[in-house]
Amino acid sequence: EVQLLSRIKYNDGLDKYRLTPEELRTVFKEKMSDAVYAFQTRNPTHAGHAHLMQEAGDILTKQGYRKPTLWLSPLGGWSKSDDVPLDVRVKQHVAVIEQGMLPKNTVLSIWPSPMIYAGPTEVQWHAKSRRNAGARFFITGRDPAGIKKSDGGDFYQGDHGRYVLQTSPGMGDMQILSFGKVFYDKKDSKMKKRDPKRKKDFLSISGSKMRAMARAGVQPCRGGIPSDWEEKLQCVPDGFMVDEGWNIMIKYYQNPTNTELVPYSRPLGSPLFPRDTSKVKEVGTFGKLDWLLHFNDRSGNKISPWHDVPLSLDPQAHTVNMLVEVPKGRMEKLEMQKTLAFNPIAHDSKDGQPRYYRYGVPFFNYGFLPQTWGDPSTTDDQGHKGDTDPIDVMEIGGSVHGTGTVLSVKIIGVISLIDQDEVDYKIIGIDAKSEDAKTISDPESLEKVKPGITEELFDWLQNYKIAEGLKENKFRHRKIDAPDKAVEVIQATHKSWNKLATGKAYGQGYKLSGGIDAVPLPEGVNQEETQTTLKIAQQSSKDLSKPPESSPSDVAKGKSTEIASSENKEDTKDETAASNFIPDIILESSAKDDPKPNPNPNSNGDGAKGESSSSSSSS
Repeated sequence: EVQLLSRIKYNDGLDKYRLTPEELRTVFKEKMSDAVYAFQTRNPTHAGHAHLMQEAGDILTKQGYRKPTLWLSPLGGWSKSDDVPLDVRVKQHVAVIEQGMLPKNTVLSIWPSPMIYAGPTEVQWHAKSRRNAGARFFITGRDPAGIKKSDGGDFYQGDHGRYVLQTSPGMGDMQILSFGKVFYDKKDSKMKKRDPKRKKDFLSISGSKMRAMARAGVQPCRGGIPSDWEEKLQCVPDGFMVDEGWNIMIKYYQNPTNTELVPYSRPLGSPLFPRDTSKVKEVGTFGKLDWLLHFNDRSGNKISPWHDVPLSLDPQAHTVNMLVEVPKGRMEKLEMQKTLAFNPIAHDSKDGQPRYYRYGVPFFNYGFLPQTWGDPSTTDDQGHKGDTDPIDVMEIGGSVHGTGTVLSVKIIGVISLIDQDEVDYKIIGIDAKSEDAKTISDPESLEKVKPGITEELFDWLQNYKIAEGLKENKFRHRKIDAPDKAVEVIQATHKSWNKLATGKAYGQGYKLSGGIDAVPLPEGVNQEETQTTLKIAQQSSKDLSKPPESSPSDVAKGKSTEIASSENKEDTKDETAASNFIPDIILESSAKDDPKPNPNPNSNGDGAKGESSSSSSSS
C-alpha cells in the first residue's frame, strides 16, 4: 500500500487544477452528477474536440441522465518537447470553458499521467485509470498518438484506438462514447460528419493546421472562408476556437522557446533555508531561472557570500567555514554566481532549463569555501590548472543544512578530481558541532565510523555526470588525502583569492565585494598568460589593485586593504567580519527588487546570469 505523507505540490501555478481522485469524486457529488464522462487530451481544445464533448453530453441527456458532468482531463505528465506546454494548454482550456465553448457543467482537472505515445494500448490506460476518480463514460475519437512507421506514415490507423478500447477486457461498468472523424461545415460554421453530397462545403481542420495558423498569427475570417483556404490557411474559420483561446495559441506558437513555460508537471518545490532566514532575500520563482538568493548584512545591505563571508580557517583545529548551496537530499543544482553583482545563489542551467542532479539523491550537503579561488594561471605538481571556482565542500554529517547556511566544518581530507586538465578539489568535511565530529578526524576514522562512505563519495563524483550524457570524471588518485593536505589546498586557494580580490589576478567577468568588477583580461590574452601580462599591466597602472573607497556592505569596507596586508600569512582570520555577517541566515520575497539582467558582464551592477558553469561555482 502507498501512504500519503503530505500533499504533492508542484508550485508551478497549476496546483488548483490538480485534484486527487477523492477530491474529484467529492466535486462530482457536490454537483449532484448522475453521470461523469471524461475527455482525455494533450492538445489545446478546438472546435473538433468541443463537438465531441458537446455531443457526448447530448447523448447522455437523451439516455435519461439529468446532470451529466464533463471532466476535461488534460494529461499533466511528461510529453514531447514539440507538444504544447501544460500551462499553455490549461490556460487555453480555461478560456474555452469561460467563453461557453464547452458544456456548462464542466470540471477541469489535470491527470498526472505521462504521455508515452503507445497508441491503442495507451488508450486503454487513459480510460481505465480514470474510473478511479468516478468517470463512468469515456469519450474516444480518432488518431491514437503513437509511433511512426519507417516511411514516416502513422503506424496505427485512425480508428484503431476506439476499436481496441471497445473490445478491451477489464473495462468494468465504464462505457465508451465513440466518435468518428468530424469536419467543419462552412455553411453553418459547425463540426459534424461530412455530407457526401456536398463534400466541397466541408473543411478538415487538424492540429497541424491549427499550429500553422497560430505561428502565422492569422485572424478570424471576415466575409466568409476563401476558396483556397485548404492550401493557404490565411484566416481562422468562425467558431474554430474562442477569441481568448486563440490569442493564447498565437502567443505560444510565436514564441515556443520561452523557458518560463511549464512543459509538463515537474515539482518546483520550495527552497530549503536555515531556521532563521533574516539574512537572505529571495527573488523570482524557485525552480525557474529567475530565482536568486541574495545575502544581507546586519544593516540590510547586500553582501557577497563568496567575498564577504569569512573563511575562518584554523589549521591546527582543522576547521573552516563552508557556505551550503545544495542541501542534503535535494536534487536542484544550485550555485553561487561569480558574474552577478554580490554573487547570489541561483539555479545552474542547461539548454535554457534548470539543472537537476540525476545520479540519485545527494547524500551530503554540498557547497563551497568562501574567499577561495582556483587560479587558472597556476598549476599543481602534475600540471593541472586551477578551475576558476571556489573550493567545493561535501559535508557528510547526519543533518540537512539549508541553502545559504554558513557552517563551521571539521576538515576530514580532500579529493583531487581532474576535469578537462583542471584540478577540482573537493574538501570532505563534517559539521564541527555534530556528534560524529568527536570521533572522525581523518579519512581512516571516517571509514571506521561510516563504513563504505569513501567508495560512495568516489562513485558519486566519478559517475554523476554520466546521467547527463557526459563522460565520467577522473581523479589524481583514488584516495582521500589527509587533513593537512586539505589545509594546504585551502591556504593556497585563499592566497589566489586574495590576488583576485585586490586586483593582482585577472577575473574575467567576475564580481568582487561591493559588486565591483574584477580586473578583466586584456584583449587577445589567454588566461594561462595572465601572470606575465598582469605584471606589465600593473607597471603601467599603479592603481590597478587600489581597493574601492567605499562599499555598500559594512562587511566589505576595508576588506581589500586587510586582505592585501595579510597576503603572505597562511591563516587569515577575520572575527570582525564574522560578527558582522550572521550565519543564522526571514524570507523576504520581493520580486520588485530583483536586479535587471545586464548583458555586459564587465559592467558594474548586476550582470546577466550565464547559462554555463563558467559563470557560477561549478561542481
